[in-house]
Amino acid sequence: MSLWVLGLNHQTAPVELRERVSFAGEALPAALASLRAHPQVEEAVLLSTCNRTELYAVTDDPDSLNHWLNEQAGSLDGHLYQLGQDEAVRHLFRVATGLDSMVLGEPQILGQVKDAWGAARSCQTLGNQLDQLFQHSFSVAKRARTDTRIGANPVSVASIAVRLAQESFLRLDGATVLLVGAGQTMELVAKHLSEANVRRLLVANRTLPRAQALAQAHGGMALDLDAMPRQLAQADIVFTATASPTPVIDAGMLMAALKARRHKPMLLFDLAVPRDIAADVAGLEDAYLYTVDDLEQAVAENRASRLQAADAAQAIIDVQVDRFLQEQQAASRQAIVRELRHFADHTRQSLLARAQQQLAAGKPAEQVLEQFANSLTKQLLHPPTMALRQAALSNDDSLLDAAARLFPLPSSAKTDTPRADDSDPAP
Repeated sequence: MSLWVLGLNHQTAPVELRERVSFAGEALPAALASLRAHPQVEEAVLLSTCNRTELYAVTDDPDSLNHWLNEQAGSLDGHLYQLGQDEAVRHLFRVATGLDSMVLGEPQILGQVKDAWGAARSCQTLGNQLDQLFQHSFSVAKRARTDTRIGANPVSVASIAVRLAQESFLRLDGATVLLVGAGQTMELVAKHLSEANVRRLLVANRTLPRAQALAQAHGGMALDLDAMPRQLAQADIVFTATASPTPVIDAGMLMAALKARRHKPMLLFDLAVPRDIAADVAGLEDAYLYTVDDLEQAVAENRASRLQAADAAQAIIDVQVDRFLQEQQAASRQAIVRELRHFADHTRQSLLARAQQQLAAGKPAEQVLEQFANSLTKQLLHPPTMALRQAALSNDDSLLDAAARLFPLPSSAKTDTPRADDSDPAP
């Protein structure tokens, strides 16, 4: 029996693939049991974080690991790495020390490695060989942090996310921030937000006591997760990191929140895998969404340039350019509304002047009012009626459907073809 590791990480697979093989929370024990049930697998540890999923196993058939993982998530060819013996050991030590992390030297990974080892021990999939390997990796990581500066000025995905929030178009000391989740990642986010003097902090979690504990530690307010959609509009910035297998924030929920905010921009950081925020949220105006993969790009840029001030300025410029273009686009859409109102007002004034002349000439008021009403109706409806008549003749259902949405028509009239006398021009 030999030691093998099979996995994918932020360097080999995008988030949409990584979330397919995420085994967080309640899914982990069942996954470990399924993996260990393979007759070729003698020992197994499953490390699953937002940036990686790795199978550590003692087996004589490493292909069985590949087969099992593909059974769970479909084909992952081209995104997996497989290492045996010495390379597997070296890889785990690098992972535990933070040398293989998105953020070089980040300290949270060691805790996640320990959690993976503990879960395997609880599920009785941990044998002597993997037990010794993982315990040794803990010692290696501790020594590396003690004897080198790999742990100096520690950073994490949470700190990078808060830093990006600080460099955005919002000031944290004037912002309301919503945390969805109350685990280790959210504890780190809350800590960094407190240090940045965030104005108001809300914490939503499925288990309310955990939300209350985190909120109280940082002067915030706790929410039950079911109440989160109703409170979402209050948030200028949202951070999410839950173990939910499906999104907890979808596009419909966010559209309602943005509408309630009068489309004041909202910044969102999804730090979870699987993702907590539906992917189509990124297409909404006034919603600026970062995933863990976007944060990886930010880390790379910071490493390459070291010019944090320039990065902050560019982040502000990028957001403001987007905002300006959106406002210009919105203004152009309002032009047709102004033209329609001008046409209606001009028609009303013209017919009103004619009616006033008729009244001054002594024409009966009832007859003048009747003629005014008929003429106004015909002149306002003549252009759309002609267009709808042509649409009906040419089977242009899109225009007919638009008319049905624009006007409160009886349901029986929505599919009727305009009559010929309906399109007669006004006298």
